[in-house]
Amino acid sequence: MKKRHPIQLTWLGVKHFFSGEHLSLLPWLGAARNYDSGSFFADARAALNVTVLAIPQGIAYAAIAELPIVYGIMCSALAAMIAPLFAGSRHTILGPTNATAFMLFSFFAASPTLMAREIELVPLLVLMVGFFCLLGALLRVADLLQYISRSVLVGYIAGAAVLIIANQLRHVLGVTLDAENAKSFFGQLVELGKNSHHTKWPSLVTAASTLAGYIVLKRMKPRWPNFALMMFASALIWGTLSYHDVGAFASLECFSTFSPKDLVPALPNLLKAGIFDDIASLTGVAMAVAFLASLENTVMARTLASRTGEPAQVNQDMFSVGVANVVIALCGAMPASGSLTRSALNESSGARTRFSSLFCGVYTLAIAVLISFSPRWGIPLIDFVPKAALAALIIGLGFSLINMRNIRICLRSTPDDAAVLVVTFLATLLAPLHTAIFLGVALSIVLFLRRASRPHVVEFNADETGDLSECNERKNRKNPSISLVHVEGDLFFGATEIFRTQIQRITQDASLKVIILRLKNARHLDATSVMALSELAAFVRSQQRHLIISGCPRSIYRVLRNSGILAVLQEGADREKGQSNVFCENAINPNLSTRDALKRAQELLGTKNADVLIYVDQNKKK
Repeated sequence: MKKRHPIQLTWLGVKHFFSGEHLSLLPWLGAARNYDSGSFFADARAALNVTVLAIPQGIAYAAIAELPIVYGIMCSALAAMIAPLFAGSRHTILGPTNATAFMLFSFFAASPTLMAREIELVPLLVLMVGFFCLLGALLRVADLLQYISRSVLVGYIAGAAVLIIANQLRHVLGVTLDAENAKSFFGQLVELGKNSHHTKWPSLVTAASTLAGYIVLKRMKPRWPNFALMMFASALIWGTLSYHDVGAFASLECFSTFSPKDLVPALPNLLKAGIFDDIASLTGVAMAVAFLASLENTVMARTLASRTGEPAQVNQDMFSVGVANVVIALCGAMPASGSLTRSALNESSGARTRFSSLFCGVYTLAIAVLISFSPRWGIPLIDFVPKAALAALIIGLGFSLINMRNIRICLRSTPDDAAVLVVTFLATLLAPLHTAIFLGVALSIVLFLRRASRPHVVEFNADETGDLSECNERKNRKNPSISLVHVEGDLFFGATEIFRTQIQRITQDASLKVIILRLKNARHLDATSVMALSELAAFVRSQQRHLIISGCPRSIYRVLRNSGILAVLQEGADREKGQSNVFCENAINPNLSTRDALKRAQELLGTKNADVLIYVDQNKKK
């Protein structure tokens, strides 16, 4: 086989990577060609159900991010219209979510200077999120998200839920907190304690009655749009009292109505002075929001795929998240992510195609326009929604995010899962959310690498034909001259130390002449382990001993050949005479390579009856 140049090999690897999954710019064409009236009516009905949930959630998530409510409504409308044109999943519904909204608030709240410019900076931030998602889709990052421990997501969402609940308590109590002292979770608790004597009972009554009604409705009628119903009921009762300044309810704080001009696109000024400073300050949180949005979307896509039996196209879905965020950044909206609740409702409501999401966006936009024009009719609808009522509903959503079943599973499964969950949860309370999620991911990766970097070294007996049998217990053997080392597991950079510790143990026997390294069940050899193998070969030869490779799989043989280490291992073997120091795996009989390696070892020793030692890791207990 002709040896390829390293640059050619690199190019072939890159070409193979990008050819693995093609992104489609017009995935909706196939659904449009076969669209019929039955699908139209099914999608239209499902979209109505989702819209009833999307509008109040858009308002709620904008309130969490401390943004004007129009940001949440426009995100719900535009993302739902844009994303299905590029998504791989036909049930995907994009829009604002709890986690991304609170990450936004957490970032800006930590800096009063940036908080004062939040409305100005959000379009630029969302645009950056869109570009990061597009780049991630091109690089097929979504394929890598499956390696993120679920414990990270469970711990992060639980921590974010606690933060959301704590942040909404000020609206429930009707108190004002010192922004400088309430930047952290514990700072908020201290400030709430200090200002608790200023609690306004109308706010408390409004919040308590709204939350109680929401809980009762959710238990009695779980399929009803309880969030929207209770927000409407609270606006009708408590909002009316506040709007007409009835008694103490005149102090009840409500939202402000937006006008049609607020729906006009607010293009970010990319040519203004200091734009690069803003980009630098937003890069960290933009990457975190893009990562979280892609992670949420991937989890949602795989969950729906398991229900429908359709393959999940996670990179195509990530591409749709990127396009949606780029578009909504130009229209004044908050970041969009995959909503599991709205997407699941879309699927369960009987949606047949991706166009149900498009209908949902159109419905939402129509209602947004209707609300924006309502002041001209003398009915400013949003002015009737008390902040305390919406805060109570958000707290209800926050408690629903804390999945005790998943938390128990993570805590009881393995110590590593428990550690990742606890650390991620605490990090969300103690550190900014865009830092906490990366801390949890980093810890999960470190723990995974620690587990994966421990290949097993198993003890075998070998007879003259090369047949192997595992030893049940260690046996004392005198004057061994051949050591057969069976390595099983991953041999990436984290596992290279096994070679060094193994040789230190083996070379203590002065009578040892030949080392047979059996790699039949070894996987994922990389540059670090190849260099370690080269150092091992040099060390063995310096002691006038021999190193033989047995059971070498094709994948590992390819790495040895491409790296040039194969020639080093073959030194001393006359290929013209049929000699070799590397014996590849035989698909028919995997142990033939071990038999040939033993014959080669006996040839090197000049004997046919050499003693054989099957080496076992001293730290491995059978």
